[in-house]
Amino acid sequence: MKYFKIMILAFAAIVLCSLPAQAFIDKYSVNRSDLPEKAQTFLNEHFPKAKVSMVKTDRHLLKKADYDVKLTNGTKIEFSSKGDWTSVDCNKREVPSALILKKIRTYVKKNFPDAIVVKVDKKSLNFEIELNNGVELKFDRLGTFKSMKTDD
Repeated sequence: MKYFKIMILAFAAIVLCSLPAQAFIDKYSVNRSDLPEKAQTFLNEHFPKAKVSMVKTDRHLLKKADYDVKLTNGTKIEFSSKGDWTSVDCNKREVPSALILKKIRTYVKKNFPDAIVVKVDKKSLNFEIELNNGVELKFDRLGTFKSMKTDD
């Protein structure tokens, strides 16, 4: 009988512990309306013709959800919980120039005239740019060049 009570209590504990964890399960959708308004505006402005193939809402334990969007053309975009973009990966296509500071665009055009920007990550302290030739560049938030890494 004692063994049976222990088993029942263990089962109840497992069930009770798993219920709050389900609040953090990622959600998948294909609706732009599942995104914050700011993210929807971003998509309409910079990718007006592209269709959404997936919206993944990442739920985190201690911070608010963020969003991963994949477009049917292969572009992947990450948004913060407020709808601010944090990463745009256009695969082999060019990232919309409006997303890149003018100073960074000028640097890339001058130093890599045959390359295009295919990915940009906006971090809290810097921008990380990836070119179609495999070169990765790092700039501060003002657009000043900091470092370069190549695929060797």
